[in-house]
Amino acid sequence: MPKWDKNTFIEKAKDSCYPHISNILIDLVNFADDSADTISWGRGKDCGTMVYKCKSDDFGMVPLFHITTNGQIKFQLNYMRTNIAKKEIVRDFQLKLESNFLMDFDEDEYPSDLFHEIDDLFNIKHEVEKFEDTIQGISARLKQ
Repeated sequence: MPKWDKNTFIEKAKDSCYPHISNILIDLVNFADDSADTISWGRGKDCGTMVYKCKSDDFGMVPLFHITTNGQIKFQLNYMRTNIAKKEIVRDFQLKLESNFLMDFDEDEYPSDLFHEIDDLFNIKHEVEKFEDTIQGISARLKQ
């Protein structure tokens, strides 16, 4: 049984992170609460986790991103590369992440899914909104 839920996650994020980072985490949790098909909450003792999942008819439940109460985010791009047969969806996700964060998510440069510091990627509210749009777009494509 998960130890974490929306309220405990937000409370821990507020206690663990600088206010601008916890605000981004809260925005992402609220976004997930409104639009994810399923949210998985972690069972860890010291650090809370949340995974945004999209239900796909072809591929089952697909995790798209993972956040932690200590201010980190992981994009499940390599998970998708190995589990999604529609490579154009994975490529679209990669291109949108590269555009949003000005990082290279090529298979050679990004061979495994890594945690990134939230404050390294998101500086203004608009960047969070662009990421949310990316997730909504990929979710819609996975449901086609």
